Amino acid sequence: MRIAVLSDIHANLPALDAVLAALGEVDAVWHLGDVVGYGPHPDEVVARLAEVGAIGVRGNHDEAALGNLDATYFNPAARWAVEWTGGRITTETRAWLEALPERLEIDEMTLVHGSPRDPVWEYVTTTPAARANLGAFATPFCLHGHTHVPAAWCDDDGQVELVRPSDGSELALGARRLLLNPGSVGQPRDGDPRTAYAVYDDHERTVTVHRLEYDIAATQQKMVAAGLPDWLIQRLSRGR
Repeated sequence: MRIAVLSDIHANLPALDAVLAALGEVDAVWHLGDVVGYGPHPDEVVARLAEVGAIGVRGNHDEAALGNLDATYFNPAARWAVEWTGGRITTETRAWLEALPERLEIDEMTLVHGSPRDPVWEYVTTTPAARANLGAFATPFCLHGHTHVPAAWCDDDGQVELVRPSDGSELALGARRLLLNPGSVGQPRDGDPRTAYAVYDDHERTVTVHRLEYDIAATQQKMVAAGLPDWLIQRLSRGR
Protein backbone atom coordinates (compact mmCIF):
# COMPACT_ATOMS: atom_id res chain seq x y z
CA MET A 1 0.00 0.00 0.00
CA ARG A 2 1.00 3.60 -0.61
CA ILE A 3 0.19 5.73 2.44
CA ALA A 4 0.45 9.51 2.90
CA VAL A 5 1.95 10.57 6.24
CA LEU A 6 1.02 14.12 7.26
CA SER A 7 1.84 15.98 10.45
CA ASP A 8 1.31 19.42 11.98
CA ILE A 9 -1.18 20.66 9.39
CA HIS A 10 -2.12 23.46 11.80
CA ALA A 11 -5.34 24.54 10.10
CA ASN A 12 -3.55 25.50 6.87
CA LEU A 13 -5.96 24.48 4.12
CA PRO A 14 -3.94 25.67 1.07
CA ALA A 15 -0.95 23.61 2.27
CA LEU A 16 -3.09 20.52 2.87
CA ASP A 17 -4.86 20.84 -0.48
CA ALA A 18 -1.53 21.20 -2.30
CA VAL A 19 -0.27 17.99 -0.69
CA LEU A 20 -3.43 16.02 -1.39
CA ALA A 21 -3.38 17.15 -5.03
CA ALA A 22 0.30 16.17 -5.43
CA LEU A 23 -0.14 12.74 -3.84
CA GLY A 24 -2.24 11.29 -6.61
CA GLU A 25 -3.75 7.93 -5.72
CA VAL A 26 -2.95 6.66 -2.24
CA ASP A 27 -4.42 3.80 -0.25
CA ALA A 28 -4.63 5.71 3.03
CA VAL A 29 -3.88 9.03 4.71
CA TRP A 30 -2.35 9.03 8.19
CA HIS A 31 -1.91 12.18 10.27
CA LEU A 32 0.28 12.69 13.32
CA GLY A 33 -1.61 15.39 15.20
CA ASP A 34 -1.79 19.16 15.54
CA VAL A 35 -4.46 19.26 12.89
CA VAL A 36 -5.56 22.65 14.25
CA GLY A 37 -3.90 25.61 15.96
CA TYR A 38 -1.95 28.55 14.48
CA GLY A 39 -3.82 28.56 11.16
CA PRO A 40 -7.14 30.04 9.99
CA HIS A 41 -8.94 26.95 8.62
CA PRO A 42 -9.64 24.51 11.50
CA ASP A 43 -13.09 23.39 10.38
CA GLU A 44 -12.09 23.22 6.72
CA VAL A 45 -8.99 21.11 7.39
CA VAL A 46 -10.87 18.66 9.60
CA ALA A 47 -13.59 18.38 6.97
CA ARG A 48 -11.01 17.68 4.26
CA LEU A 49 -9.30 15.00 6.35
CA ALA A 50 -12.65 13.40 7.11
CA GLU A 51 -13.49 13.48 3.40
CA VAL A 52 -10.37 11.48 2.48
CA GLY A 53 -10.86 9.07 5.38
CA ALA A 54 -7.70 10.12 7.23
CA ILE A 55 -6.86 8.38 10.50
CA GLY A 56 -4.37 9.52 13.11
CA VAL A 57 -3.65 10.88 16.54
CA ARG A 58 -4.17 13.95 18.69
CA GLY A 59 -1.52 16.65 19.23
CA ASN A 60 -1.01 19.26 21.92
CA HIS A 61 -2.71 22.02 19.92
CA ASP A 62 -5.68 19.74 19.29
CA GLU A 63 -5.87 19.04 23.03
CA ALA A 64 -5.64 22.75 23.89
CA ALA A 65 -8.32 23.71 21.35
CA LEU A 66 -10.60 21.15 23.01
CA GLY A 67 -9.85 22.58 26.45
CA ASN A 68 -8.07 19.42 27.59
CA LEU A 69 -4.65 21.06 27.93
CA ASP A 70 -3.72 24.26 29.78
CA ALA A 71 -2.84 26.81 27.10
CA THR A 72 -0.75 28.88 29.53
CA TYR A 73 2.11 26.54 28.62
CA PHE A 74 2.06 27.96 25.07
CA ASN A 75 3.85 31.11 23.94
CA PRO A 76 1.50 34.14 23.78
CA ALA A 77 0.90 33.99 20.01
CA ALA A 78 0.25 30.25 20.05
CA ARG A 79 -2.06 30.64 23.04
CA TRP A 80 -4.01 33.41 21.30
CA ALA A 81 -4.42 31.26 18.19
CA VAL A 82 -5.45 28.10 20.02
CA GLU A 83 -7.99 30.00 22.12
CA TRP A 84 -9.35 31.57 18.92
CA THR A 85 -9.57 28.05 17.47
CA GLY A 86 -11.31 26.62 20.52
CA GLY A 87 -13.91 29.38 20.46
CA ARG A 88 -14.60 28.97 16.75
CA ILE A 89 -14.68 25.28 15.82
CA THR A 90 -17.99 23.59 15.11
CA THR A 91 -19.56 20.76 17.06
CA GLU A 92 -18.61 18.39 14.22
CA THR A 93 -14.95 19.46 14.29
CA ARG A 94 -14.83 19.14 18.06
CA ALA A 95 -16.29 15.63 17.93
CA TRP A 96 -13.79 14.56 15.24
CA LEU A 97 -10.86 15.83 17.30
CA GLU A 98 -12.20 14.29 20.51
CA ALA A 99 -12.34 10.88 18.83
CA LEU A 100 -8.61 10.89 18.03
CA PRO A 101 -6.43 8.64 20.22
CA GLU A 102 -3.05 9.71 21.62
CA ARG A 103 -1.34 6.63 20.16
CA LEU A 104 -2.18 4.34 17.28
CA GLU A 105 -0.50 1.10 16.18
CA ILE A 106 -0.99 -0.03 12.58
CA ASP A 107 0.92 -3.15 11.57
CA GLU A 108 4.63 -2.28 11.87
CA MET A 109 4.08 1.41 12.65
CA THR A 110 3.31 3.31 15.85
CA LEU A 111 1.79 6.76 15.33
CA VAL A 112 2.15 9.52 17.93
CA HIS A 113 2.40 13.28 17.87
CA GLY A 114 5.19 14.14 20.29
CA SER A 115 7.05 10.97 21.22
CA PRO A 116 6.36 7.35 22.19
CA ARG A 117 7.18 8.22 25.83
CA ASP A 118 4.91 11.27 25.88
CA PRO A 119 2.58 11.13 22.88
CA VAL A 120 1.24 14.67 23.18
CA TRP A 121 4.02 16.87 24.47
CA GLU A 122 7.66 15.66 24.30
CA TYR A 123 9.92 17.05 21.56
CA VAL A 124 12.47 14.60 20.13
CA THR A 125 15.36 16.90 19.22
CA THR A 126 18.42 15.31 20.83
CA THR A 127 20.21 11.98 20.58
CA PRO A 128 19.55 11.07 24.25
CA ALA A 129 15.81 11.72 23.79
CA ALA A 130 15.79 9.72 20.56
CA ARG A 131 17.65 6.82 22.18
CA ALA A 132 15.17 6.67 25.06
CA ASN A 133 12.20 6.82 22.70
CA LEU A 134 13.54 4.19 20.31
CA GLY A 135 12.95 1.71 23.12
CA ALA A 136 9.51 3.03 24.02
CA PHE A 137 7.33 1.49 21.31
CA ALA A 138 6.43 -2.10 20.51
CA THR A 139 6.40 -1.96 16.70
CA PRO A 140 9.58 -1.86 14.57
CA PHE A 141 9.03 1.76 13.49
CA CYS A 142 7.43 4.92 14.85
CA LEU A 143 6.07 8.01 13.07
CA HIS A 144 5.87 11.27 15.02
CA GLY A 145 5.69 15.03 14.50
CA HIS A 146 5.65 18.05 16.84
CA THR A 147 9.05 19.58 15.97
CA HIS A 148 8.00 20.66 12.45
CA VAL A 149 11.40 19.49 11.14
CA PRO A 150 11.92 16.36 9.00
CA ALA A 151 14.21 13.91 10.79
CA ALA A 152 14.90 10.21 11.10
CA TRP A 153 16.55 8.64 14.14
CA CYS A 154 17.90 5.13 13.43
CA ASP A 155 19.06 2.58 16.01
CA ASP A 156 22.01 0.55 14.71
CA ASP A 157 23.06 -1.89 17.45
CA GLY A 158 22.75 0.80 20.11
CA GLN A 159 24.30 3.55 18.01
CA VAL A 160 21.72 6.24 17.24
CA GLU A 161 22.14 7.95 13.88
CA LEU A 162 20.33 11.15 12.86
CA VAL A 163 19.34 11.56 9.21
CA ARG A 164 18.03 14.90 7.91
CA PRO A 165 15.95 14.00 4.85
CA SER A 166 15.58 16.52 2.04
CA ASP A 167 13.06 16.64 -0.80
CA GLY A 168 12.91 13.18 -2.37
CA SER A 169 14.99 11.43 0.31
CA GLU A 170 14.04 7.75 0.47
CA LEU A 171 14.60 5.83 3.69
CA ALA A 172 14.71 2.05 3.49
CA LEU A 173 12.91 0.14 6.23
CA GLY A 174 15.08 -2.75 7.32
CA ALA A 175 16.15 -4.38 10.54
CA ARG A 176 17.00 -1.08 12.28
CA ARG A 177 14.41 0.51 14.55
CA LEU A 178 13.39 3.89 13.21
CA LEU A 179 11.79 7.04 14.62
CA LEU A 180 10.67 9.21 11.70
CA ASN A 181 9.34 12.77 11.61
CA PRO A 182 7.99 13.82 8.17
CA GLY A 183 8.06 17.53 9.03
CA SER A 184 5.13 19.91 8.98
CA VAL A 185 2.47 20.31 6.32
CA GLY A 186 1.19 23.65 7.57
CA GLN A 187 4.08 25.36 9.33
CA PRO A 188 7.61 24.13 8.51
CA ARG A 189 10.39 25.31 10.83
CA ASP A 190 13.62 24.20 9.17
CA GLY A 191 14.11 27.37 7.14
CA ASP A 192 12.28 25.93 4.13
CA PRO A 193 8.72 27.34 3.86
CA ARG A 194 7.58 24.58 1.53
CA THR A 195 5.10 22.12 2.96
CA ALA A 196 6.63 18.80 4.10
CA TYR A 197 5.11 15.32 4.11
CA ALA A 198 6.05 11.68 3.56
CA VAL A 199 4.82 8.66 1.63
CA TYR A 200 5.13 5.22 3.20
CA ASP A 201 5.20 2.26 0.80
CA ASP A 202 4.76 -0.95 2.75
CA HIS A 203 5.42 -3.09 -0.33
CA GLU A 204 8.69 -1.42 -1.31
CA ARG A 205 9.48 -0.95 2.42
CA THR A 206 10.40 2.70 2.05
CA VAL A 207 9.40 6.09 3.42
CA THR A 208 10.04 9.05 1.12
CA VAL A 209 10.00 12.66 2.31
CA HIS A 210 8.73 15.36 -0.03
CA ARG A 211 8.70 19.18 -0.08
CA LEU A 212 6.16 21.15 -2.07
CA GLU A 213 5.42 24.82 -2.70
CA TYR A 214 1.92 26.06 -1.88
CA ASP A 215 0.03 29.36 -1.85
CA ILE A 216 1.44 30.84 1.36
CA ALA A 217 -0.09 34.24 0.63
CA ALA A 218 -3.60 32.77 0.57
CA THR A 219 -3.16 31.41 4.08
CA GLN A 220 -1.60 34.66 5.29
CA GLN A 221 -4.47 36.72 3.89
CA LYS A 222 -6.98 34.54 5.70
CA MET A 223 -4.97 34.88 8.92
CA VAL A 224 -4.96 38.66 8.60
CA ALA A 225 -8.72 38.66 8.07
CA ALA A 226 -9.15 36.49 11.17
CA GLY A 227 -6.99 38.82 13.26
CA LEU A 228 -4.41 36.15 14.10
CA PRO A 229 -1.03 37.35 15.46
CA ASP A 230 1.30 38.94 12.91
CA TRP A 231 4.26 36.87 14.11
CA LEU A 232 2.43 33.67 13.15
CA ILE A 233 1.54 35.16 9.79
CA GLN A 234 5.07 36.24 8.88
CA ARG A 235 6.80 33.05 10.00
CA LEU A 236 5.06 31.08 7.23
CA SER A 237 7.17 32.95 4.66
CA ARG A 238 10.39 32.22 6.54
CA GLY A 239 9.74 28.58 7.38
CA ARG A 240 10.75 29.28 10.98
